[in-house]
Amino acid sequence: MPPSIDVATAAFPSFRKDVGSHAHDETRSTTNRFLQVNVPRSQWTATCPPFLRDQSLKNMQCLATPDHQYQRQSWKHVQEIIRTNRIDQFQRVPSELRKYLEYIDRIKAQYGSVMRFVVTERLRWGNGALEHLQPRGRPFEYAEDVRVLFNDWPYGVDLDIIHLVVWTKFEFPDDPATGDLTNEARRAIEHYVQVTFCSHMAPEHVVWFRNWKSLKSVHAVEHFHVMLYQPDMEFVREITRGDVPLIQQVA
Repeated sequence: MPPSIDVATAAFPSFRKDVGSHAHDETRSTTNRFLQVNVPRSQWTATCPPFLRDQSLKNMQCLATPDHQYQRQSWKHVQEIIRTNRIDQFQRVPSELRKYLEYIDRIKAQYGSVMRFVVTERLRWGNGALEHLQPRGRPFEYAEDVRVLFNDWPYGVDLDIIHLVVWTKFEFPDDPATGDLTNEARRAIEHYVQVTFCSHMAPEHVVWFRNWKSLKSVHAVEHFHVMLYQPDMEFVREITRGDVPLIQQVA
């Protein structure tokens, strides 16, 4: 099981979460601060937009940070986060987090769920019906059961890091004792990553991870993340079939 930690404090060491009335005051102050940060004055609002309501302390602290104060996570830091399974320490650039939350809110209103949007518009796996998500064979046996795309809203990491998502029609079993991938599932993913990515670039420039269930934005379609450090972009275009992340399309 992932270690139990204070997510807001781990992701933002400068954020002090006190107890009692002090914690309430800090939360209220953070809430008031993040509404207008990284937003042109002409777009300021008198009230909190619906897509910013009920945010976690971690998100509020991030949103309250001016972009110029944000420090992107280095490749070494990324490797350490994944090695120690502290996936919750990943974060987005503050202004990009705001755009992400706003876009997700619109997607849910238009499509009913993020899953339906991803399946129909990004993966192009039918209309979202379950029969269109049935795998043809065993894990990684058929290419049609796998799709590699850019992460539409990547974490705020070094710009030399390319963040991809591998979507699959088949699921990976979890170990009920740990809540993490079974050893067999981990070996299957590792083999796929070695064959697909490490055969094209230095293995030490490739890492992968699967989000904890509590951190997933899309639960109904299996996927895991791959990060590549300074890859050949022609290879990236080939493996993603010329995909363009949404953040570049809606910015």
